[in-house]
Amino acid sequence: MTSTATLPAETSAPPEQGRDPHARRFGLPIATCLVMGNIIGGGIFLLPASVAPFGTISLVAFGVLTAGAIALALVFGRLAQRLPRTGGPYVYARAAFGDFAGFLAAWSYWITAWVSNAALAVAAVGYLRVLFPAIGEHKAAMCLAALAVQWLPALANLAGTRYVGAVQLVATVLKFAPLVLVAVGGLFFFDPANLGPFQATGQGPVGAVSAAAAILLFSYLGVESAAVSAGEVRDPARNVGRATILGTAGAAAVYLLGTLSVFGLVPHDRLVASEAPFTDAVDAMFGGTWGGTLVACAAVVSMLGALNGWTLLSAQTPYAAARDGLFPQVFETRKRGVPVVGVLVTVALASGLTIYNYTAGSDGVFEILVLVTTFTATVPYLLSTAAQIYFLLSGQSGRVHRGRLVRDGILAGLAFGFSMWLVAGSGYAAVYQGVLFLFAGVLVYAAMSARKQRAASRTEGRTEGRTEGRTEGRSPDRDTV
Repeated sequence: MTSTATLPAETSAPPEQGRDPHARRFGLPIATCLVMGNIIGGGIFLLPASVAPFGTISLVAFGVLTAGAIALALVFGRLAQRLPRTGGPYVYARAAFGDFAGFLAAWSYWITAWVSNAALAVAAVGYLRVLFPAIGEHKAAMCLAALAVQWLPALANLAGTRYVGAVQLVATVLKFAPLVLVAVGGLFFFDPANLGPFQATGQGPVGAVSAAAAILLFSYLGVESAAVSAGEVRDPARNVGRATILGTAGAAAVYLLGTLSVFGLVPHDRLVASEAPFTDAVDAMFGGTWGGTLVACAAVVSMLGALNGWTLLSAQTPYAAARDGLFPQVFETRKRGVPVVGVLVTVALASGLTIYNYTAGSDGVFEILVLVTTFTATVPYLLSTAAQIYFLLSGQSGRVHRGRLVRDGILAGLAFGFSMWLVAGSGYAAVYQGVLFLFAGVLVYAAMSARKQRAASRTEGRTEGRTEGRTEGRSPDRDTV
């Protein structure tokens, strides 16, 4: 049976945060923006057209997924309340199941972060081309633009947590303004005749909901954002759970209202073929063709905000694992409240993948890597929800509020089911490729675990040597006293 790890609660600010003016702990508003900003990237701007072929029954799928995402958010809130340390899923998995499970959570989350960052940057270039058409004339220009989109958020991270929070707040406000305009304002221009059929395919209701959900499943990745950065949140036992729930609920409201408004603004037959549904919605509301520019600006800001948050998260999990000897020690380097080496390594890997995407000319490789992250992202979710179930069933009073046992058990079960649904929705190819990526980390774990054991053995040997030396140095008289 795997022994659990003893983890001290990291409830106080790191020492440098008390002196460095560039380091500042996040309050509830910034933590909430981190969650919302990381959940909502650029995919929302194509989402209504992606699910339109299934009909308005896709809104039912949205509702089901929202319930699962909120259950997962509540579980993360409960876990963060018990273990308010930087690392989130890594911390929970290690506390419940030991070093190996913790490493798998950290490894899979790290892969997800830097590959997803590359994908976000490449996608952002598509919107930048709308604003600056010259970028699309040469691959070199597109590659440089994608690299700039990655390094600007990285520089904000390297400047300190104070600037990470400021960028996240501004980006969230700027990107949500046009989204809320369509989500709320669009309801005043809503035309039910545009909705089209409830079921637009020949599938039964369950099949249609499942098919739509397969597209929507990954819209809620990022609910763990506040939990991963718990060490940088003020009063994490209180604020991480609140930020997780508020951020997830806010993102869900924008998703649902935005999709519903677009459905009612753009005729169904046109929406199915639309490449810019929010642009078409804005044009339908106000006329003209300026909607494309507005949506492109919002999409770029949205992706910059998501990259800002994901860059921080991509460094936090290796930092937490490095502190426990499960990642290379260099990842523990921290300045201005930010794990700087983790940020630099992550952005370097993402940049390398971006350059490969524009220069290698191998069709499909980049897309396969991105698809793999849809599986690796769910591994920490499964381990975290399993950890909560373990804490509940093992009756650990230090981590479980007995009066809430039934409620927490139901939430943990729903969140685990939601996580399994995420795995199933990623598809056979993604699971197959993702397992290979996951198992590649086993070799890394073997090396790090062996190094950790050697260090412990040397420390134990030195301790025994000092003890023997003190014993041999005692006088007979003193020994007999």
